[in-house]
Amino acid sequence: MQTTDLAQKYDTILEYELPMESRRTDAIFLTSAGVIVIELKGKSNPSRADIDQAAAYGRDLRCYHRECHNRPVHAVLVPTRAKGYMFQKSGVHVLGPDVIDKFVDDIRMKGGQEPIDRNSFLSADAYCPLPTIVEAARELMMSGSIRTIHRARAATEPALEEISRIIHEAALTKTRRLVLLTGVPGAGKTLVGLQVVHAHFLDDLSIPRADGNSGTPAVYLSGNGPLVQVLQYELKSAGGGGRTFVRGVKDYVKRYSTRADLVPPEHVLVFDEAQRAFDADQVREKHSNTPGFEGGKSEPEHFIEFAERIPEWCVVVGLIGGGQEIHIGEEAGIVQWLQAIEGSADPSAWTIHMPPEAKPAFADSQVKQTASPALNLDTEIRFHLASELHDFVADLLDSRDIESNRERALRLEADGYHLRITRDLNVAKSYLRERYGEDPDARFGLIASSKDKDLTRFGILNDFQSTKRVRFGPWYGDREDDEGHFSCRHLDACITEFGAQGLELDAVLLAWGTDLLREDGAWSNERARGYRNSSRIKDAFQLRLNAYRVLLTRGRDATVVFVPQLELLDDTFNYLVDSGFLPLA
Repeated sequence: MQTTDLAQKYDTILEYELPMESRRTDAIFLTSAGVIVIELKGKSNPSRADIDQAAAYGRDLRCYHRECHNRPVHAVLVPTRAKGYMFQKSGVHVLGPDVIDKFVDDIRMKGGQEPIDRNSFLSADAYCPLPTIVEAARELMMSGSIRTIHRARAATEPALEEISRIIHEAALTKTRRLVLLTGVPGAGKTLVGLQVVHAHFLDDLSIPRADGNSGTPAVYLSGNGPLVQVLQYELKSAGGGGRTFVRGVKDYVKRYSTRADLVPPEHVLVFDEAQRAFDADQVREKHSNTPGFEGGKSEPEHFIEFAERIPEWCVVVGLIGGGQEIHIGEEAGIVQWLQAIEGSADPSAWTIHMPPEAKPAFADSQVKQTASPALNLDTEIRFHLASELHDFVADLLDSRDIESNRERALRLEADGYHLRITRDLNVAKSYLRERYGEDPDARFGLIASSKDKDLTRFGILNDFQSTKRVRFGPWYGDREDDEGHFSCRHLDACITEFGAQGLELDAVLLAWGTDLLREDGAWSNERARGYRNSSRIKDAFQLRLNAYRVLLTRGRDATVVFVPQLELLDDTFNYLVDSGFLPLA
């Protein structure tokens, strides 16, 4: 069939700009056998970055375009100086321009349904990508709602509805509730928490106060300093420097712990990363210079006390992520919240709502409890619905079966999540710059463990003095050419697990340190830097595993690992390759 005849069989869209993004596809064909998205490159042989870029177009149309949910999406890369069909890699067909017509016709002949209507495909609301945490916060502040992503909503909506039900029940019955929402990293806990805080259904639930004013509905609190800084930096144009949107736990404790007569204006307190709440010793250390502060209480104990000051009813929502305790004073876990209620002024006034999986931790308590499956988020959405990344990282760090790891890595590759590795730092940087060269809104940056002591000689400035100078707001939010050149895209300033936790990038360049390396078939942290307060550490090895769990789950598109050319890291490099990381040439 001639190309002119073939073109009458389907619609073609040229230079389609993905809504809400700055990326632009070269061509899209709407055929009876699905959607074909084509990326052109003026070269004879494609690079790994070219292939991954084309794969991302296919993945994002499948995940976020309404018309593509139930149809095949074929990603095609065309090096314009090549000839013939070259190969298929990572789900991408690579071929020369001379065989595009044959390829399209072969695909079209397999179809059995009507092609997508061109106008429906180009509808303004047809493509709706999953927002980053920063984007979601901005949307909530500006419009009061987050864009609706069908598949992501299906994963988080039951939890949001259950928390809404509990809040209304608490207001109606004038009771106090603790809600624990658990979930794997990237499952949308933070998105749910942000939506609860800004939900319009809270507007009429506040109780008039003695001063004649009604309390404000809710507040989002985080002990994650970098997250607070980033959100406040992004939202400063909305007024109040972003502080009205999210507040730091330390500042909140400082405000309400020094005067017992101060009553929080909110009825709903959302506590992010509640499993990482500080124990009493760490709270005492953090507030030792606060006038009027009296130690002896953990953060959960303080918050339950604050909540009990609120008239008639209150709800504390704790967002719980597993295996990410990385600070001193965080190892006590969620049991602190139970202990806080048991030691409160009136434990009988409280009911704990939790997922069934959390019940064993509360089995011996007399506090009222109820379980709901909706309070556990078990589907990863941060990683474009590549649902196995959390399991892959868990097995990688637990030294599970390598063959199983490799098979899971292949499935992640098929889902559009890319695991890459190199021993040449410049190769890693070049890959990321080429991969996102046409996408100025994409964010990629350099991350490393805080306890490594060898990376600085390879140009990775992960030492304390260097990392404390990083301004997190500009690092995460600025474009590459913004004034000051603080953007993460420059790949010079490095952040550690403390600056990365709870935040995300499109891709990360993870410099693997000698603080966690393979020896005799197992992980070792023998070369890790010591802790200043080592006597208070319960399990330094577990903290290292948790740190790398954080570092390995910060990229939404990809994790690129750089392993320095050190003999003692040879086994680590080989283990990561054997587990499914693909070497960059």
